[in-house]
Amino acid sequence: MTLQESVQIKDLVPRDGEAAREIGFTVPEVYNASAILFDNMDKGLADKVAVYSDAGNITYGALCRDACRYGNAMLSLGLMRGDRVLIVLNDGPAYPAAAFGAIRAGLAPVFLNTQSPPDLLHYYAENSGARACVTQPEFLDAFGSEDWSTTSLEAVILTEGTGTETVPGLASANISILGPDAVTGASDQLDAADTGRDDMAFWMYSSGSTGRPKAVVHLHHDMLYTAISYADRVLGIEPDDICFSVPKIYFAYGFGNSITFPFHAGASTMLFAGRPTPDKIFEQIARHRPTLFFALPTVYTAMIKAPESEGADLASVRRCISAAEILSQDVFGAWENRFGHRIIEGLGSTEVLHIYLSNTIEQQKPGSAGQRVPGYETKLTDRDGNPVATGEEGILWVRGDSNAPCYWNRPDKTAETMRDGWIWTGDRFVMDEDGFFFFKGRADDLIKVSGQWVYPLEVELCLNEHPKVMECAVMGLPLADGRMTLAAAIAPMPGIEGGDALGKELKAYTQDKLLPYKYARQVIYMNTLPKTGTDKIDRQACKRALEETLQQ
Repeated sequence: MTLQESVQIKDLVPRDGEAAREIGFTVPEVYNASAILFDNMDKGLADKVAVYSDAGNITYGALCRDACRYGNAMLSLGLMRGDRVLIVLNDGPAYPAAAFGAIRAGLAPVFLNTQSPPDLLHYYAENSGARACVTQPEFLDAFGSEDWSTTSLEAVILTEGTGTETVPGLASANISILGPDAVTGASDQLDAADTGRDDMAFWMYSSGSTGRPKAVVHLHHDMLYTAISYADRVLGIEPDDICFSVPKIYFAYGFGNSITFPFHAGASTMLFAGRPTPDKIFEQIARHRPTLFFALPTVYTAMIKAPESEGADLASVRRCISAAEILSQDVFGAWENRFGHRIIEGLGSTEVLHIYLSNTIEQQKPGSAGQRVPGYETKLTDRDGNPVATGEEGILWVRGDSNAPCYWNRPDKTAETMRDGWIWTGDRFVMDEDGFFFFKGRADDLIKVSGQWVYPLEVELCLNEHPKVMECAVMGLPLADGRMTLAAAIAPMPGIEGGDALGKELKAYTQDKLLPYKYARQVIYMNTLPKTGTDKIDRQACKRALEETLQQ
């Protein structure tokens, strides 16, 4: 038994309640999060389309029946209350069915990035102690090269294929591969497990910048809390809405956009399995006509620059939402000029499950993360935990009933981040007199260059405003003699050539806008910057490329 398993998760749950009272949030002690989906049956929505996709549309009634089949198939394997089930699936109708089936059965689905390499997938299995996995044949290669006998995995359920697939890594560990008939042959009726509101419901792994990802544990009441706080009060989501989230379901931002919010409102979701390139995104919008569009700044930037944007019809969309990265004023303005929409920017995290700072369509300050979302408390402090005054820079803390109580079996990181019911974000902000928060970087990214302190993000934001820069990543890198240097990976605008001339222009620009010592000493140019599976800039890949340049 691990340390975390010896502790009752509900004993770690903050119970202050002030933020919950603000939004009138109450949940029975016995509560199962599958109600987010299954309550639509009581609303008479069995025949309404719940999921639009290229693989075919599915109604609420059919989706609930499929969820019951998945839950029963998992229970037939001998899985017990609280057992983990890895979910490695493309976005499509099978994803919510498998996720809600596991939750309804009292199990804990673990949502994983489909681009995880074999060693990381193996780590997830070992770390979670998962006994089963739901996946597709295209991801089986990731199971082929590791020693799976060191994990607790017993069976892999395929949503497609035949069940006769051979995977040496799994076979050598006596792990069964079950075909889709394991699900289709199961009963389509399943009562919800009598889980408590504060029992473990599902996991997501944080994409930390250093070390192995940490398992973020979320509880049965967390989904409902994000829906009541953000979806109802900020988005104003309605039953007639169709949600399209470019970020995938395994990403906390995408999970709320694609599953929690539309199903809570009795609305519909659009699920796209492919790589979200601009041409595909525009194609999906034209085909399924979503009303709420969720993306990241890098996606909005790529869409604006794409040739398909000329003549693109976004008339069905009534709200455009952005999170996860800073949305520059240039992108905000360019999107509004092109499509007539003012992007609603917000900030959230895996630990809080969704967005807790947000602009609204009525109250916006471009360049800010927005104001406090109802249902969440926020504060800014110095490094010693002392409050800072309005207009002064401080580290952001957030508290609300969707806060994760812990990282699984990581008491050291839990103690560092989850403090007395608050999440210590490690992000530096300034709050203005109107309650809008402006991001200033991470608490730990201050570096000394030429004897002067510099925040790389400040230089990055400056470079992103230059008309010849499409996107960039700026960071501090150590030199061989122990000193630090400021380095940048830059993707110039189409038609702009990277080189010495551009480098001199950008140096002069940042020195003029900031201070003479605040510029990137090392620069590499790329056509586009590498992206993570959640379409954020892959800073680790940029860092490796810059380090290779320094070593030359």
